[in-house]
Amino acid sequence: MTRATARVPAGAGARSGSSRAGAARPSQRATARPELRLVPAVPAVRARRRAPRALRHPRASFVLLIVALLVGTTLGLLVLNTAIAVDSLKATQLRADNAARAQEVQRLEQQVVSGGTPAEIAAAAVAAGLIPAGPAAYLVIGPDGGSVLRGTPAPAGDDASAEDED
Repeated sequence: MTRATARVPAGAGARSGSSRAGAARPSQRATARPELRLVPAVPAVRARRRAPRALRHPRASFVLLIVALLVGTTLGLLVLNTAIAVDSLKATQLRADNAARAQEVQRLEQQVVSGGTPAEIAAAAVAAGLIPAGPAAYLVIGPDGGSVLRGTPAPAGDDASAEDED
């Protein structure tokens, strides 16, 4: 392959100011013509040869390593976010249960405060079907280990059933 080159003679480049304006004489135009000749082609400097197979593998393995790290990191973040979401749901459920139990404690405390008088307790016992106790008897233990009964024990049902029959 060859290349064409042009060489302009030294006297042809010096034109007068009037020739630039377009009023050149025909004799000057003939001398301003360049001299053309063929020059053998220079071999291409940028001819690329394929890199040996050994040089391509480190790049491919590096790219695969980076892709594997990205995929692993993404999957790790997905697992962490899922675990955090599950824990968040559990924490929300525990907070709701805690609030419900706090309300139950307040309700029970209010019941204790409102039903604290002895008359209200006795009325609630009768309403629940409990029988009032009769007179109490006491067992007194002496220093020698013997015991003495003080009072007369009576079953609770006998006095209450006698009152109900009257």
